[in-house]
Amino acid sequence: MNERVLLVEDDPELGAAVVARLRSAGFVPTWWREGRYIEEEDARPFALVILDLMLPGVEGIKILRELRARSEVPVLILSARNDTRDKVLALRLGADDYMTKPFWPEELIERVRARLRRPVLQRGDVIELGALHLDLSRPEVRVDGRPVTLTRAELAFLTVLARRPGQAVTRASLAERVLDPERDATPRALDVHASRLRRKLGASVTIETVWGIGYRLKRDE
Repeated sequence: MNERVLLVEDDPELGAAVVARLRSAGFVPTWWREGRYIEEEDARPFALVILDLMLPGVEGIKILRELRARSEVPVLILSARNDTRDKVLALRLGADDYMTKPFWPEELIERVRARLRRPVLQRGDVIELGALHLDLSRPEVRVDGRPVTLTRAELAFLTVLARRPGQAVTRASLAERVLDPERDATPRALDVHASRLRRKLGASVTIETVWGIGYRLKRDE
């Protein structure tokens, strides 16, 4: 396995226990004992981040918000906060899962494994998600077998969402990957691309607006 996991947790006893459990399950953990922003180069080596919300330094929600603007690494929230509003906010900001303390260590490991399973079929440059077939090597987009012609920006928009189906991607992250500063100078440019993309893809592929956050590609259960 040898997949690297970043744990951000200030409780020394709990952190040590989680690190030991991750190691015994075959993961390679790195432990940060205080809150600080996770830069893109920091996130790149890790397959998953386990993030507490109540941290000294930078609080977890701020870390999550900033992380989603620059990285798509899966994030599992591990927090004593069990209020529904905290859970909804974290998930809307792009967290992939939310566990409350106290917890069973066996459940944590299984949730980590679940988050690391590929949510879509990806073979190299090919992504298949429901009616959507996306081949980035050509590039080629098909919906229900029907070829769809997209602009460069529309293809980039769809690709970012398709790599994280069901998860909200922030406007900042999309803008960085999709927009051309010389052509897309207006604040509404991202929304224009989203509208055109929806029209071209049709009803079989749903791009949802997540108010105050950005967009997500609906994942059929």
